[in-house]
Amino acid sequence: MPAEWAPRQGTWLGWPCNRDTWPDSIRARVESAFRSYAGELSIGEDVHFCAGSPGVRARMESVLDGLPHRHRIFLHDIPIDDSWLRDSGPIFVRDHHTGKLAITDWDFDKWGGKYPPWDQDNKIPSRISSLLQMDRWVPGMTLEGGSIDVDGEGTLLTTEQCLLNENRNPWLDRKGIERRLSRFLGAKKVLWLGRGVEGDDTDGHVDDLARFLAPGLVCAAVEADPNDQNHLALDDNFRRLRSLRDASGRKLEVVPLPMPRPVVQLGLRTPASYCNFLFTATGILMPTFGDPLDELAIRRLESATGKNVLAIDCREVIYGQGSLHCLSQQQPEQDAP
Repeated sequence: MPAEWAPRQGTWLGWPCNRDTWPDSIRARVESAFRSYAGELSIGEDVHFCAGSPGVRARMESVLDGLPHRHRIFLHDIPIDDSWLRDSGPIFVRDHHTGKLAITDWDFDKWGGKYPPWDQDNKIPSRISSLLQMDRWVPGMTLEGGSIDVDGEGTLLTTEQCLLNENRNPWLDRKGIERRLSRFLGAKKVLWLGRGVEGDDTDGHVDDLARFLAPGLVCAAVEADPNDQNHLALDDNFRRLRSLRDASGRKLEVVPLPMPRPVVQLGLRTPASYCNFLFTATGILMPTFGDPLDELAIRRLESATGKNVLAIDCREVIYGQGSLHCLSQQQPEQDAP
């Protein structure tokens, strides 16, 4: 599996069409955030939206109209149950010997069967593989893209809370899961963190906790307030990362990213995290939450990566329990670099 920063053809997204995720009261503001997101992505790469019904497609056309790079935004007749393409969409991999791209099609059941239905979401990878005329591999295991992160050189980062959860693959133990990650994603070494952040209904997805910035370099969410519910779990993850080595034997360099102040919507804490950023063809898009720490997080990412970091206000998007990385799935360039 190529690293997220590898050269890419484009990014796949799903339109915010599920009213249970984003009610009508905030729909216009969420769509405005999606417009900004697609607009920034389309500066340097193609953007592919799954648009499964005429009504949704018409709405998308209206909201996206007038973007400077609208010609790079494509709407496909692929139905979805919800918008979290990081988890339901295809995970692209490249054959180590030929350089040819293929799609891995993992089972998807909305995070352990929490939010039916998911039958359309579970068909997204097969439909995209047909559209792209790309080989599709079926590992026969439940896995969401947000539960893993890779360095492109054989190191994979995940959490025990999610992948070892009894609501995912109870018939597989840790070694069995690692074997499938090795076979289908090329993971030579799996690094295990512990628990996720409060408000995360995915059972501890790693893309809210820690992310590779380059081989041997990771960022990790930290909570300075010892009274915050996230403090102990994030401290444990940070300590684990500083003790781990990657597939090449390098000790990881760990960059701390602050957690924003709790973002509470309708009395419920959301999993707001600056780690839920997305590498793009031109830099990094990072979620912000109207917090004084937004700027500090931007500066730390820019300093660590040398890339330009642009902010997308996700105060409305996070109501759906995810933000930029959760919504997207990158498609690498067809030809091997």
